[in-house]
Amino acid sequence: MLLWAIQQPIFSKHNAYVTQSSLQLNIDACGRSLSILQSPSSLGTAGVTGSVMWDSGIILGKFLEHSTESGTIFLQGKKVVELGSGCGLVGCIAALLGAQVILTDLPDRLKLLKKNVETNLYGDVRGSAKVNELTWGDDLDPDFTDPLPDYVIGSDVIYSEGAVMDLMETLAELCGKQTTVILAGELRNDAILEYFLEAATKEFIVGRINQEQWHPDYCSSRVAIYVLVKK
Repeated sequence: MLLWAIQQPIFSKHNAYVTQSSLQLNIDACGRSLSILQSPSSLGTAGVTGSVMWDSGIILGKFLEHSTESGTIFLQGKKVVELGSGCGLVGCIAALLGAQVILTDLPDRLKLLKKNVETNLYGDVRGSAKVNELTWGDDLDPDFTDPLPDYVIGSDVIYSEGAVMDLMETLAELCGKQTTVILAGELRNDAILEYFLEAATKEFIVGRINQEQWHPDYCSSRVAIYVLVKK
């Protein structure tokens, strides 16, 4: 069954949980105070949005924490691949929750990503994290597919029609029957969401998680969380 709806986010505050002009964002998660370095100056480069945090990343990370604490999701020892990791908050939270995480992004985004992983994953960490280069649509290294991940996660990865087919090609290669895909995104453009939906439903069952299941302190009608599983 397909569970899908597009909300109109006009009554919700933009950037409720982030300050993109700041060089650092602090957030409490998993019993730690995480410090996420940002590079606001990079936003002036066309196509570079992963140099700062967005609400969808905060919401997805806190959703994973809340779902693990409530027993809805079990990440201990699970293999997780994060697509478009950007500043790395979501992947770091997944590692703190016990997952074996591979955080990925384009080659020119990896320096900031690695720095944030090193800064926040110190001492006693339940899981692990490593940073790998990944360009959607390219052939995947065996690290990604042997074995296939239990979870594929990402925030703000549905942002242009041009990227959708490469994203879907990578998802199809990454995912087996046991893989759950969890994607969070800000609701900016209905046409792009519809284009993604049309492509995704060819291979996946697509659902959307009700806000009642999110972390109660991190909700926004500007953001949606989708779940995909292979048919």
